[in-house]
Amino acid sequence: MTQSRTEDRIAGLPCWNGAIEIEPLKGGLSNESFLVRDASGRHVVRFGTDYPFHHVYREREVMTARAAYEAGFAPKVEYAQPGVMVSAFLGAKTFSAADVTAERQCVARLLRRFHEEMPRHVSGAGFMFWPFHVIRDYARTLRAGGSRMIPELARYLVLADDLETVQAPLPIVFGHNDLLPSNILDDGERLWLIDYEYAGFSTAMFDLAGATSNAGMTPGQSDEFLQAYFGGEPSAEIRRSLAAMQCASLLREAMWSMVSELYLDAPGADYVGYTADNLMRLREALDHYHSVYGKHAS
Repeated sequence: MTQSRTEDRIAGLPCWNGAIEIEPLKGGLSNESFLVRDASGRHVVRFGTDYPFHHVYREREVMTARAAYEAGFAPKVEYAQPGVMVSAFLGAKTFSAADVTAERQCVARLLRRFHEEMPRHVSGAGFMFWPFHVIRDYARTLRAGGSRMIPELARYLVLADDLETVQAPLPIVFGHNDLLPSNILDDGERLWLIDYEYAGFSTAMFDLAGATSNAGMTPGQSDEFLQAYFGGEPSAEIRRSLAAMQCASLLREAMWSMVSELYLDAPGADYVGYTADNLMRLREALDHYHSVYGKHAS
């Protein structure tokens, strides 16, 4: 969609109070977002269609965003129709990896509250997010789409099986499942979570691994994160589970990017570069994991 057509579509939404000003928001890897000012304040308009290849369905995303607002974790959804969602603009700082690391105990406690409270607010059919299923399904999608990464898929699937085997049993929680630093905001008084495309019932370990690995935390910092989340010293089993899931989180993110190379074309997004970056980080995480637990940890 051209810039002029997008602005016409925004202007045609029935939720505005008077004249509007529109400004693109940068940074999204799969969706277009805009800041809109009207007489009542500032708002974020987010465009996005269903992405079955990523297990993303916008009706579920809107429901979850509304539930997260009710639970006190997200801005208010002010308007929604198929393909577009309008939310209140928070005027908050977008976290960087360094911010997540610096505020790791606060982020860990935020996630603990999110996991415990969100099941009281979500509605409709439950969506299950299991990262190892996602990895296996991405492999099928990549083969079917003729991906340049097909020669590597068998190795990725063996790795995923190894990492899944050592996961510690944990209660099912409602997870965010996309904890890039940019999905955490700070308004100076509290932290917020945004972007609920992948939210669903899951293991807490995937959010803990996503938050720590995407922020590039050291093993010691990751351990402090675990202590803040669990409220005490983590067991050896939990530590090993986190180290394995950090690798799985990076593998899943790399394969997300591989699939996106085939099917997405967000303005300014470099999926090939993002794939390479995540594979490099995966190699580093695996080196640590194998140095602690052995080459065949499973």
